[in-house]
Amino acid sequence: MTDAALLAGYAVVAALVLARPLSAARWAERAPRLAIAMWLAACVSVAGSASLAVLTAAVPADAIGHGLADLLEICTMILTEGPGAGAWAALGVCGLVAVRLAACLAAVLMRAKRERGRHAAMLALLGRPDRALGAVVVDYAEPLVYCLPGRGAKTVITTAALRSLSGPQVAAVLAHERAHVRGRHHLVLAAGEAFARAFPFVPLFASARREVARLVELRADDVAASRHPRAQIAAALVGLATGRVPAFVMGAGGQSALTRVRRMLSPAAPLARGERVAGLAAVALLLGGPAVVAAAPAVSAFVAHHCHALMGR
Repeated sequence: MTDAALLAGYAVVAALVLARPLSAARWAERAPRLAIAMWLAACVSVAGSASLAVLTAAVPADAIGHGLADLLEICTMILTEGPGAGAWAALGVCGLVAVRLAACLAAVLMRAKRERGRHAAMLALLGRPDRALGAVVVDYAEPLVYCLPGRGAKTVITTAALRSLSGPQVAAVLAHERAHVRGRHHLVLAAGEAFARAFPFVPLFASARREVARLVELRADDVAASRHPRAQIAAALVGLATGRVPAFVMGAGGQSALTRVRRMLSPAAPLARGERVAGLAAVALLLGGPAVVAAAPAVSAFVAHHCHALMGR
């Protein structure tokens, strides 16, 4: 029961408080991919801890400590007589959490897929493929560059963007969009959206959706900057700052463009190896910590039982 209380307490505190230090972390802009992993790991950690707290409270922790024959007898009894009310409730809560998350994720993905399909059909009529650019060009008065991810991914640029950007700037911003496609960032965004939709009352999930959307843009900027001058990316972002792309696509401009310009022109040093290892360790702790806490009593009971059996021989 102590472990169940620990897991439940962590889930509540993390859900309410963890968003603050993660949002304030200055290192996130230096390593956006690691920061994305940490946000999503934090979401999984909270949902997993809440589910494991219920299971740990309902299932005897030392059941696994019995001998194999006794354990099989317990399992047979559960299968024939059914679990107790507490176990049924625990399984029901865990099932509801999993089903809620899966349903919201499926809804987000299906809706985005439908909207992208309609937009792709429109592009087939109004756009013209440009092999030199590797993009679809659309006659439009507003400077826009964006991508349609998923199967048959497309990168789109408007004629207004081609007129307002230089050749190197066009190449840099198209590299940004291709980074979104290759990195499957639409799936990352869908995961953040699913958590926020499934449990809108959890502050951590709402913050994660917002921060992940910002961080995928920083990650795409960094990938583009590995092949193109940062000054060209910054200039392209300025030219596209006023553009508004559809909600179901990912565009290079947008409200965060001017903040990203400053980041491109004044890049911070990347994380040192030790800092990166520490970040990865934190992600692993977030993902595996709740499972370790939940399993610790059962493992201890298992070891104690068999050590006692060996010493008694």
